[in-house]
Amino acid sequence: MALQPVERRSVPEDVFEQILADVISGELSPGESLPSERRLAEVLGVSRPAVREALKRVAAAGLVEVRQGDSTTVRDYRKTAGLDLLPRLLLRAGELDVSVARSILETRLHNGPKIAELAAERSGPELAVLLDDAIAELVANDDPIEKQRHALTFWDHVVDGADSIAFRLMYNTLRAAYEPALPALAAVMTAEVGNPDAYREIAAAIVASDPEAASKAAYALLEPATTALISVLKTLEVQR
Repeated sequence: MALQPVERRSVPEDVFEQILADVISGELSPGESLPSERRLAEVLGVSRPAVREALKRVAAAGLVEVRQGDSTTVRDYRKTAGLDLLPRLLLRAGELDVSVARSILETRLHNGPKIAELAAERSGPELAVLLDDAIAELVANDDPIEKQRHALTFWDHVVDGADSIAFRLMYNTLRAAYEPALPALAAVMTAEVGNPDAYREIAAAIVASDPEAASKAAYALLEPATTALISVLKTLEVQR
């Protein structure tokens, strides 16, 4: 018997999810006005306070503009939303958005070397132990999905070593978008996560405080799988 956790969500959460889905799907276009609180409450069968709370969340996410005594207007989320929207954009109605996936891969390839460079400039000696432990776990595990998780742990330590809150928050978001796809990516990522020497090279450059070498080693590790994945995405885009 395969039991699954029961999902418990509040009424405002459900209202928030419905409005968010309509905005990012284009059902609600930028500049379009939402129905009044009263009308939304009637249509959705919920209370006005629940609608009001949901609208505050949607506004905080940068998806709508709420003006006191005026209508609530849909904003262009591409110009106003933050990175926290990325995981929701990646999968829409259970389908992968190819353009979003491509942008995540491009960000991974170009940010990884810079983060390694910063870690080489800023990190202390304690990082060496953490990186060695992560690589040891990577080597010890044969499961392709778990190997990806240990690779993420390695990068998690590198990001900490870079000591950049902007890169840290960006990494958190990219990881949240990436992790649900680990099983699907296992075959393409096998070569990358099965190359412990490449991780050792990055670690050695960071420990040696050699930013240039760390950046080059990171790019050498990330580029092959990134190129392969982008090629797969282009094929999917053509097929659609």
